[in-house]
Amino acid sequence: MSYCDFCKNLPIDNVHRVYHDKFYGVELTDDFELFGRLILEINQAGLSWETILKKQDVFLVAFDNYNFYKIAMYDDYKIEELLQNKGIIRNKLKINAVINNAKQVIKIVEENGSFYNWLKLQGEITLEDWVKLFKKNFKFVGKEIVNEFLMSITILPGAHKNDCPNFKLK
Repeated sequence: MSYCDFCKNLPIDNVHRVYHDKFYGVELTDDFELFGRLILEINQAGLSWETILKKQDVFLVAFDNYNFYKIAMYDDYKIEELLQNKGIIRNKLKINAVINNAKQVIKIVEENGSFYNWLKLQGEITLEDWVKLFKKNFKFVGKEIVNEFLMSITILPGAHKNDCPNFKLK
């Protein structure tokens, strides 16, 4: 079953329905929002997407509005604070990956003008090439995380079925 099929009969205020109708398959150009989506996808690994959706507001605050410049400077004290925050996923590997990835995004921004530009400059490459590129640059990213991240921001097709009211042609 597709995410569209799963969501279409859910109440309008259900977290899945809200995400599907307003955020999934919507182009993001803001670098902080892009990084935030990557943080959420990384933290979803091994968990349900509903768990992440219910915690997304706390993630936003805990990770400084996804400001990768601030996140790149997190120290042991901040990491410990995050590990004690019951509102997020308290996994040290995932937290360390977010910090590492923030540093990588800063390099990408310095070299390409923005994270968004870097994504767009890759052109139309295969999922396999995206995965290789992400694994070269980031930690805690695999095929599913990369695919969902890129579909959710419209870099890769497939977020919505063609008959979904939210389907948009590029």
